[in-house]
Order: sequence, then C-alpha cells, then structure tokens
Amino acid sequence: MKIRLILPALSMAVALNGYAADFSLTSRDIAENRPLTGLEVFQGFGCEGGNTSPELSWNNAPAGTKSYAITVYDPDAPSGSGWWHWTVVNIPASTSSLPRGVGSNLPTGAVQGRTDFGQPGFGGACPPVGDKPHRYQFTVWALKVDKLPLDDQASGALVGYMLNANTLAKATITSTYGR
Repeated sequence: MKIRLILPALSMAVALNGYAADFSLTSRDIAENRPLTGLEVFQGFGCEGGNTSPELSWNNAPAGTKSYAITVYDPDAPSGSGWWHWTVVNIPASTSSLPRGVGSNLPTGAVQGRTDFGQPGFGGACPPVGDKPHRYQFTVWALKVDKLPLDDQASGALVGYMLNANTLAKATITSTYGR
C-alpha cells in the first residue's frame, strides 16, 4: 500500500520538474525576427553604423552552470562558413546581463575573441549591398566549466568548437538586417 502512494508522488515530482522555466534570452534593444537598428550596424567595410552591442539579459540557467558565453553569428554571409560578429567567453556565472555597448567594460575574467572583421570586440551587421536581409543570431550559452582556455585571438570557429563541447543550454534571439 505504501509503495502505491509513493510512486504517484514521485511521478508527479518528476513531471513538475519538466515544467521548470526554460533558459531564455531577452533584450530591450533587439527582437526576434525584427531588423537591427543603425546602432548595431558595423562602422567600416562600406557600412556606416554605431557598431554598438545590444543590451542582453538571460535567466533560468540550468543547474550546474559555471560560466556563460555570448556569440553573434551570421549564417547568411557569402563566405561559405558564415560570419562571426562577436564572441565573449568566461563570463562569470553570477552575471545575468550585459548593458548596451559593453565594449571593454565586460565582467572581470571575460574574454572577447577575434571576429571575422579581424579583431576582438563587437562587430556589427554589414551584409553586402543588395543581398537579402541576413540573420544575426545572438546566443547566450550556459557552460559546465568555469573558464575556456581561449584568448582574444581565438577564432569564431575555435570558440564555437569549445562552446559546443561544454554547453548545458543555450538561448538565441535572431534579428535581421539588409541594405
């Protein structure tokens, strides 16, 4: 009789755990399937924008999260391999947001990798003139490690490799931009 009472209670606890809030990413500056503004556009390569990273906030990280990373990737770039616009790793687990234009004022220990523009830091949208609007995937990654062994010269491909090997969860906002 006792076993019959325990099993339904255990089943209910397991089922309720499945309803826990999912890891999510929000922003006051960008939105899903909405165009980026001139602030998030690159300054250079024929583009004239603010080259400013948007505000990003995340919540409901999975248990065991030890650090975060952020990437901005354009899968539509005519390079054959997409285009890395920003990589930031080793963001402390105590962080849950980055302000607009964070630049070099990142949390202690965070490292920005090299973008496909050739330098570390945020590199805004800059698709070819006349091309269809490109998708810009802003992703926050919850990681199972405190730090990744990467520096400011790490390529987007290397960062992506390390992230995929250490990810607990990720959340993405995909915005667009064309010119």
